[in-house]
Amino acid sequence: MMTIELNSRQERILEIVKENGPITGESIAEKLNLTRATLRPDLAILTMSGYLEARPRVGYFYTGKTGTHLLSDKIKKLLVKDFHSIPVVVNENTSVYDAICTMFLEDVGTLFVVDNRSLLVGVLSRKDLLRASIGQQELNSIPVNIIMTRMPNVTYCRREDLIVDSAEMLIEKQIDALPVVKESEDGLEVIGRLTKTNMTKILVNLANDDII
Repeated sequence: MMTIELNSRQERILEIVKENGPITGESIAEKLNLTRATLRPDLAILTMSGYLEARPRVGYFYTGKTGTHLLSDKIKKLLVKDFHSIPVVVNENTSVYDAICTMFLEDVGTLFVVDNRSLLVGVLSRKDLLRASIGQQELNSIPVNIIMTRMPNVTYCRREDLIVDSAEMLIEKQIDALPVVKESEDGLEVIGRLTKTNMTKILVNLANDDII
């Protein structure tokens, strides 16, 4: 579904359908003193964009949706699988010092912690690492599994989940990122990450009409 700038003829077609729908393409063409072939591209655009609905042997209906409604509908259909990023993971036995280095080098705000089977066991945030860094502790000797948020208290999403639902979890939990997981017989495999940055990019792309 696309958000488009309608031309004057397309606006006039919408007015005709609003007033006379259901109405056939031939009847619309007659009211505009145009041929059916001339109108075909305009009707196709209005139908694909969601402004009109076409029913065989009946004609065109006006859906009642504005550009704002269509944009809302588009957002509600976006899926995590189309927008998540590559995950940054560390093993649960990694030292806090090495985790801090990884976070700095990868320029991320959240690390996902996995066990020796590469299954999700926890999450590390900047705050977790900052708290561990305060004081006289030897960071090379502290494994991240001591300070991480452990399963089952980790909030995550799946590739098939809606972006809107995942965004609500980010807001509700006040976190920066969600691990995107795939379920297996043994547990959850981390296959991606969904962050506030991903959400911002989605908004920018929607504003620029880069998401269809």
